[in-house]
Amino acid sequence: MKRIYVVGTADTKGEELAFLADAITATGTAVVRVDVGTRTATVPVDVSAEDVAGHHPGGSAAVLGIDDRGTAVAAMAIAFARFARSRIDMAGMIGIGGGGGTSIITSGMRTLPLGLPKIMVSTLASGDTSPYVDVSDIIMMPAVTDMAGLNRLSRVVLHNAAQAISGMAAKPAPPPDGKPALGLTMFGVTTPSVTAIADALRSTYDCMVFHATGTGGRTMEKLADSGLLAGVIDITTTEVCDLLFGGVLPATEDRFGAIARTGVPYIGSVGALDMVNFWAPPTIPERYRGRLFYEHNPNVTLMRTTPDECRQIGEWIGTRLSRCDGPVRFLIPEKGVSALDIEGGAFFNPEADAELFEVIERTIKPNANRRVTRLPLHINDPEFAKAAVAAFLDIASK
Repeated sequence: MKRIYVVGTADTKGEELAFLADAITATGTAVVRVDVGTRTATVPVDVSAEDVAGHHPGGSAAVLGIDDRGTAVAAMAIAFARFARSRIDMAGMIGIGGGGGTSIITSGMRTLPLGLPKIMVSTLASGDTSPYVDVSDIIMMPAVTDMAGLNRLSRVVLHNAAQAISGMAAKPAPPPDGKPALGLTMFGVTTPSVTAIADALRSTYDCMVFHATGTGGRTMEKLADSGLLAGVIDITTTEVCDLLFGGVLPATEDRFGAIARTGVPYIGSVGALDMVNFWAPPTIPERYRGRLFYEHNPNVTLMRTTPDECRQIGEWIGTRLSRCDGPVRFLIPEKGVSALDIEGGAFFNPEADAELFEVIERTIKPNANRRVTRLPLHINDPEFAKAAVAAFLDIASK
């Protein structure tokens, strides 16, 4: 029987944990009460903190009985993540917490499959939630008041949270239509190309387009690591620019790591490698004053990459793709890499592009599975999209 896991620190949030579990039970849904506190529980639970702590690589002694709270919380987060991954009867997970509890519980939620219901009722939910959500689908619900005993407002918030998780568990999304999933990366300046590619493949593939904003690329690669993608068409690799040069939408050092680990069929290109993203002009680092900028909107400013920066970008990408043993095709559009990098466009710079193309071609080590192809086209030309589709269908068929 599938059950909803109700998780909290039963030493400090026991009253709220019990209220939430009872509210879910009242909907007719079975629950498992899980304690992730580091002190004595104040209410009955189904899974004790010691049981959870036992999943730590160092055993429960590495989690409980530690005087330093920060160390204990960090250790419990590790243990709970391993505990969450081990469950096979989970219909969803809901957690309650302040700073420590939110950190512990979301560490476990992030290990769960995308699509499994996850709600975190937290005192931190109205601020920057990126450290807790990352590239998962956790729903962060503001607790509004602190969790220091029930009150008229917290009862309403917890009741609503109970109804939400119960409804999600009772009415799960229908299964996918059976078409294999395909991950694609897109930016505004590569939209025509990626849209055309997705349109051409949608009849046979479930095309999932990810906005190349750092989290987009990481989410796509998480799906690849999870075995949920039949292929990747990574037209827009711009997140590398922000990683290398301090932009605000960066990849991580593990960009392309999932491609190497899984061997998933991969089509790559140089989409939007002509730009680094910053917020409004006053936020741009002083070292870049005097550079060529383009105001994408009042809150986003783009900086054109130089030939030297393009050389570094090309080497970074080429080195990592050379570690891939699966089928890799990398397409170079010789007439421009974005809607701005076109003759007459704000970022048109043939010298920078030439440096980028030459370095990528030299750095990606060719073999039977790995190939770089130059095309006398702009990245948004319809013929480029057709070439990308043909290249993908070729490697996917093999």
